[in-house]
Amino acid sequence: MYGLWRPRVLGAWRVPAKGPVILAVNHTHNIDGPLLMGTAPRPVHFLIKKEAFAGPLDPFLRGIGQLKVDRTRPDRSAVAGALRVLERGGVLGIFPEGSRGEGDFASLRAGLAYFAVRSGAPVVPVAVLGSNDRRGRLVPALPPLRGRVDLVFGDPFDAGDGTGRRTRTAMDAATERIQRRLSAHLAEARRLTGR
Repeated sequence: MYGLWRPRVLGAWRVPAKGPVILAVNHTHNIDGPLLMGTAPRPVHFLIKKEAFAGPLDPFLRGIGQLKVDRTRPDRSAVAGALRVLERGGVLGIFPEGSRGEGDFASLRAGLAYFAVRSGAPVVPVAVLGSNDRRGRLVPALPPLRGRVDLVFGDPFDAGDGTGRRTRTAMDAATERIQRRLSAHLAEARRLTGR
């Protein structure tokens, strides 16, 4: 990652040095996950769409501990794998919007709240800024080579309300709390980086 682009990592010290943690990452480009995996202070296990596990990428992604998820249906195997990562004290990476988009955390799926409340793991917001810059691209599918991409880590927070409840109402409330925190972090990251 450092050979192809110029990642600037801010606040990585905020990621707890041990114990389970969930990195909640905005997602505007295919390179966001690999950039985070290459720059995070701890190994990250992402839930990745099953379509990415094709050809030679399949054994590679499995080998580095990434988790295959079928986004067309409830995938119990992926959920169990993600919970195992957290039970072992690992780092789970999630794109809470579910797929690439504006990267503004405007529409979150319930998965992040479920994993955070179920495991009790703190959530660390991560803003990836600059990966979707279209200026100066030699390869249309990639950010400009040697271009700067900012990865801004925020303060960890608990998503639950302290009761441990996992009802639909509790999950909806947790999702709203998470969305407010992620949106505030993104605004602060943009202010810090000028993007």
